[in-house]
Amino acid sequence: MSGGTAPRFPRLLVTGGAGFIGSCFVRDVLARKDGTHITVLDKMTYAGNRANLAPAEADPEQAARLLFVVGDIADASVVAPLASEVDAIVNFAAESHVDRSILDPEAFLRTDVMGVHVLLEAARAEAERARRGERAGAPRMLQVSTDEVYGSVETGESREGDLLEPRSPYSAAKAAGELLVRSYFVTYGMDVVVTRGSNTYGPYHHPEKLIPLFITNAMDDQQLPLYGDGLQRRDWLYVADHAGAIGHVLAHGVAGETYNVPGDNERTNRDVVTALLDDLGKPWSLVRQVEDRPGHDRRYAMDGTRLAALGWTNRMPFERGLAATVEWYRANQDWWRAIKSGEWTDYYQRQYGARLAGSREAGR
Repeated sequence: MSGGTAPRFPRLLVTGGAGFIGSCFVRDVLARKDGTHITVLDKMTYAGNRANLAPAEADPEQAARLLFVVGDIADASVVAPLASEVDAIVNFAAESHVDRSILDPEAFLRTDVMGVHVLLEAARAEAERARRGERAGAPRMLQVSTDEVYGSVETGESREGDLLEPRSPYSAAKAAGELLVRSYFVTYGMDVVVTRGSNTYGPYHHPEKLIPLFITNAMDDQQLPLYGDGLQRRDWLYVADHAGAIGHVLAHGVAGETYNVPGDNERTNRDVVTALLDDLGKPWSLVRQVEDRPGHDRRYAMDGTRLAALGWTNRMPFERGLAATVEWYRANQDWWRAIKSGEWTDYYQRQYGARLAGSREAGR
């Protein structure tokens, strides 16, 4: 799907395309101006934001190739007609925040399991139509998953064939969705692929997640709630690299395979917070050590050999990506301030109110 060549899949259905990673994928694909048409299907929950697609919609040529539909991937009556018009489905749609999955696990099952089932059934119906000669070829489906399905990895790096050991309602729901996708390949011969991405950061990231939360709180000199000792280790992946890897797997991945998408930037949460405070010129004294999240995974790490063999290499070093992210939040305060209001205030109080009240200074 690179510029100057005809795309393998000229018509895409991108579910969750108004979210963080999905909108980056949509913006980047449309910006290539290779003729790809995209239908975005998004339920527009708190994490969906039409403003995330503003750069594409402001360009007349790109806007002409973008159709936006508000709807639920778990609603077959919405999904089926959209699937009938595309060459591939890329499923970003997900409830994706561990903290929210602890507060309300049922919502995660509807989207991350039943929603995947509905998409697979729609794709299977289109594959049957292709077999009957009613359309040209069956659609491919790419399921976007997460490194969290492996559970906490104390040593080494997870490989695609390793046992899945999810430890939160969110990661368990994502693992279940993956298993459904795999079963449709084995049972029905469906053209499906799965990607497992590491912790992703960058512009347009909803401010409930660690990096944007701490950037925006620090900009307002508010306290930064650091879970536990802050020595949890994550592998950080810049959003444009994540979206690019997904596009690469969509175009070149082998049906039935799963591909890890690591960031190759393993850091403790303390390291990340130190770096972003340095970029902002803010003091460490803003950081408060709060009660840890239940079942908090200590470390994630993935092996990227399979993806590298497919020809993909990340472009963005962590230091440069974090600096660019900080600068984006500085320059786009209207975007995040609109989010950090209304429902956000209630959520933040439920999640962090008592924790911050009982917090202590986080020593360096």
